[in-house]
Amino acid sequence: MRAAAQGMIDTVRQIHPEPGDADPAQAYAYPPGRTWLRANMITTLDGAAWHDNRSGALGGAADHRLFALLRGLADAVIVGAGTVRTEGYGPVRPGPGWAGLRAGRPAVPRLAIVTRQIHLDLESPLFTAAGEPPILLTSPQAPAARLRAARRCAEVIVAADLATAIAELASAHPRLLCEGGPGVLAQVAAAGLLDELCLTVSPMLTAGDGGRILDGPALPAPARMRLGHVLIEDEFLFLRYTTTKEQL
Repeated sequence: MRAAAQGMIDTVRQIHPEPGDADPAQAYAYPPGRTWLRANMITTLDGAAWHDNRSGALGGAADHRLFALLRGLADAVIVGAGTVRTEGYGPVRPGPGWAGLRAGRPAVPRLAIVTRQIHLDLESPLFTAAGEPPILLTSPQAPAARLRAARRCAEVIVAADLATAIAELASAHPRLLCEGGPGVLAQVAAAGLLDELCLTVSPMLTAGDGGRILDGPALPAPARMRLGHVLIEDEFLFLRYTTTKEQL
């Protein structure tokens, strides 16, 4: 796996739990033999999850390499329809070293879009140029005409709630990566589905109205997580937290 993350390896360092060189592909390997849902989010030093309405504005080359690596490790990437529209999502394309990471699996992970009403451009390259069609996680309240149109260009999972939809998704794609946005991640956390949070701390200050990485009602009780590792590259901190003792 080491060659698969070559873009990061020359400069990334681990500072916790043991200082030294790091192999990101190994550090972020999924636990074998089970469903595992990790989220990958970014925040500024002052806690903003976006700037100018885009989380992508907070990243840099180091963050982009980790973003690609986490996608390469995943079976499916979960993202909200609002994030798809705001960030200008297109089809998932293979990244550097993915052939080694994905041996025995499809060339790219499936994109699973959370969308209650299917307010998406079904004629965009996201649907027409994808090697594998996206999967739409939608609700029984989705308009019938939109459902019919969506089924012509995507796989559709209709479920009463997000937990049920993700359970069906995970039956064929157990290594899950959630890229947000904050509303979707808040639902994932509230449902008790989050196994791991990969949090990039960007060396930026923005102030303004950039909200938090979770945007939803308060959880019944704070969800305590355990620090797995801290990596550093180009002044970006890469924190990995888990909700269980596994993999620590």
